[in-house]
Amino acid sequence: MHVIFTLIFLLISVLASAQQRITISGYIKEKGSLEQLPGVNVYIPDTPYGAVTNSYGFYSLTIPAADSATVHYSFVGYEKAEHRISLSKDIQLNIILSTVNQLEEVTVSARREEDYVSRSAQMSQIEIPISQIKKIPAFFGEKDVLRVLQLMPGVQKGTEGQTGLYVRGGGPDQNLIILDDAIVYNANHLFGFFSIFNSDALKSVELTKGGFPARYGGRLSSVLEMNMKEGSKDKLHGEGGIGVISSRLTLEGPITKKSSFLISGRRTYIDFFAKPLIAQQQKGEDNQVKPGYYFYDLNAKMNYDFGQKDKLYISGYFGRDKFYANESSSTSVSKAGLDWGNATATMRWNHLLNQKLFVNTSFIFSNFNFGVSSYSNETNAGIDNDEFSLEYDSRIRDLGVKTDFDFYPSTKHAIKFGAQATFHKFIPSALAIAGTFIDTSIKRSVQPINTLEAGLYIEDTWQAMDALKMNAGFRLSSFQTETKTYIRPEPRFSAALRLAQDFSFKGSYAQMNQYVHLLSNTGLGLPTDLWVPTTDRVAPQQSRQVAIGFAKDLERPALSLTLEGYYKKMNHILNYKEGSSFLSINGENANELSWEDNVTAGKGWSYGTEFLIQKKTGKLSGWIGYTLSWTKWKFPELNFGKTFYPKYDRRHDLSVVGIYEIGKRITLSATWVYGTGNALTLPISKYTGYSDNFLSRINPNGTINTELRGRRVSEYGDKNSFRAEAFHRMDIALQIRKKKKRHERTWEFGIYNVYNRRNPFFYDISEDEVTNGTTTTTKNTLKKYSLFPLLPSFSYNFKF
Repeated sequence: MHVIFTLIFLLISVLASAQQRITISGYIKEKGSLEQLPGVNVYIPDTPYGAVTNSYGFYSLTIPAADSATVHYSFVGYEKAEHRISLSKDIQLNIILSTVNQLEEVTVSARREEDYVSRSAQMSQIEIPISQIKKIPAFFGEKDVLRVLQLMPGVQKGTEGQTGLYVRGGGPDQNLIILDDAIVYNANHLFGFFSIFNSDALKSVELTKGGFPARYGGRLSSVLEMNMKEGSKDKLHGEGGIGVISSRLTLEGPITKKSSFLISGRRTYIDFFAKPLIAQQQKGEDNQVKPGYYFYDLNAKMNYDFGQKDKLYISGYFGRDKFYANESSSTSVSKAGLDWGNATATMRWNHLLNQKLFVNTSFIFSNFNFGVSSYSNETNAGIDNDEFSLEYDSRIRDLGVKTDFDFYPSTKHAIKFGAQATFHKFIPSALAIAGTFIDTSIKRSVQPINTLEAGLYIEDTWQAMDALKMNAGFRLSSFQTETKTYIRPEPRFSAALRLAQDFSFKGSYAQMNQYVHLLSNTGLGLPTDLWVPTTDRVAPQQSRQVAIGFAKDLERPALSLTLEGYYKKMNHILNYKEGSSFLSINGENANELSWEDNVTAGKGWSYGTEFLIQKKTGKLSGWIGYTLSWTKWKFPELNFGKTFYPKYDRRHDLSVVGIYEIGKRITLSATWVYGTGNALTLPISKYTGYSDNFLSRINPNGTINTELRGRRVSEYGDKNSFRAEAFHRMDIALQIRKKKKRHERTWEFGIYNVYNRRNPFFYDISEDEVTNGTTTTTKNTLKKYSLFPLLPSFSYNFKF
């Protein structure tokens, strides 16, 4: 560790010593709100000197001393700014950029440097403007960041309606999801049908699929980084909406001249509407059933500007889902519940050490918990009571600190280095079962598992020559358990070689390690999935990914085209053994069972080709993305040790997205998706079997069946050897805006699944009796079950 820091400071010293130069630095902000703008292009025309603002809107440009020069500042959607300055000494220059709609007349809006994919050393990266996300057709009108990312090449969609991300053959747990530096462990609401991210509160969304910079670590397949808005510093602003599923409201404004706030909330109202309907249906009945479900989100952020050198940000997210079903009658009472939720909090301090060195320090908290409860009490003829209760709980809590430095020694080098440490506390499962009919209560409380995950990194974006730009980095990660410490080196490299004007060849290599794992036997990314750590028995997951491709930018129209091929090898990936789950117990060994006994480690391969043509601005915008890929897994204790395709292996995946501005007031948008069907496992025969498993003998009313229960048992062949029907669907939306002096309102009408395609959600084999004369036989029939037919939606949105 000391050697790495010594090398870092030696490198800084060497690069800092050069001919007489001056440095121009400062912050770039939006006019009015004073939000700091990341990704702004800063350059001096007709010279090789240029820079890009970092995540906090800071830039630094070191150039040879001269009499004077004109510095240009450009950002998509904003008016270009120009400043003539003297180059005789170091200068601090803060810039305010005006958005297009604040100007009476705008002819051309410049593209950002990042929008020229051929000029960046980074590859396999996707950025979608929030304004574009809000115009894309949405499920039930709920604008969803994860659903939009599913429309990109290399990102699989999973099952119908689900928001899980399957990136280049990886599972949902292999995505590093970051909200204002805090890791989010469960990104889903409503059992996976909606994500937890409210687009009204977000400023930026960026997904990286490969060629990972060294500053990122801890996951194998992707990094999804989202940043919340800072809050307007000029006056109070608000926006919100009323939809079919939920309503939302966001407020932002100044607290003092140097500070501002943002608060954003969203809640469903399914439970409010359902209660009176259910009560009316059950009026006069002895048996009363009261089911309900709701979810909510709350985002909050506050910042304080201490001056040019120091800024403080405090932000948080709080969300929860709760499902419940209560039943009562004159002789019985039963209650069942399922709830899960995330909470994150981040405090970030920006400090400017000098005009070339910027540092951000973050203190981070993250928590996710999931619980199941069930209780029943039945009176038998007023004589005795049969009582049963079950409680299950699982959680993970993080406390972390990270420090990141941005160093700009010259226009040819942009160096990032830093360190981070996270204290994980896992409670994989805690289970309690008790009842009057159970001789011995079952209690299994796993002791909390405390671990420490840490990392050091350094990376340099180097303009080696006019035609060659590289990002070379190294990360040293470690994970410490109570009995063992893992230390893993992670080299990273990406480069872009310009072959012609705005046409480049790119290549990248990244080695990643993952120390926390998600155990799932549903494949849906549900909250029932179990987060567990690396232990002395369970090794960290590891991947090596190489990618090559071409990137081309066109000016008119402003299009970006990319073609990439990748190969990824994964080792020590985890899965449940056959027949295991998060609640796999029986009466004999429930108190001793460990999740480590239920898992098996294997390896995987994923390779393919991705094509994307994208247009982010203009009257007609959108993209076309296509993926051709293969993913294979091999586990010694699954499928008899033979290689198989995981459920979300998808040979072909195609997405077409179009947004057309008919006029200033009307926007028409549409999406069409196609994908090869999922790989599934279906039974090849059925027979009657008997089980002494304790849970299988619990009756629906909570009483115990003392006799062995016979049930139909399915026998299976090779794993995932059945391929479901192809998936395809079209969605459309129409937005009608009306702008008033003080506010703006938008009516949106949408249709999900326009041509009513019955896409498969799952398959089942039913046993139907067939009578032929006097003979009755049983026939197995494969049945397809679909989830969503044509669904219209309506929402009302407003701004003020």
